[in-house]
Amino acid sequence: MQRKKDAAKQPSQSKTSWKKKIMLVLLGGIVGFLNGFFGGGGGMICVPTLEKGLGLDNKRAHATAIAVIFPLSLISCAVYIFKGAIESLPLLTVGLGVLVGGIAGSFALKYIPSKTLRIIFAVIMLVGGIRLII
Repeated sequence: MQRKKDAAKQPSQSKTSWKKKIMLVLLGGIVGFLNGFFGGGGGMICVPTLEKGLGLDNKRAHATAIAVIFPLSLISCAVYIFKGAIESLPLLTVGLGVLVGGIAGSFALKYIPSKTLRIIFAVIMLVGGIRLII
């Protein structure tokens, strides 16, 4: 029964128009650019794109955004390594925290209600935007 509910939530890929597919590819390019340019942050565009563009529920959109951004981050990291732009101490110390926090966050996503997740995401985006302006 649960699988039928999950399947009903997922959009049919055959029904996605070419115009929508092209728009999603362009938005994916923007996500990639932002992630490479800022060293992260592509998820702030990717999550809403997956929700609005493909109709994914917000938990699936967050999980999919991580899956999309992970290899993208690895590629960006390789470019920065070859440029010699990475410091080893912050890489190891902050990287350890990111690893632990990422694992904890992925497990927490399972238990956080969708509405709460949407509010947390909106607040983080709002605070981030205000901090950039100030």
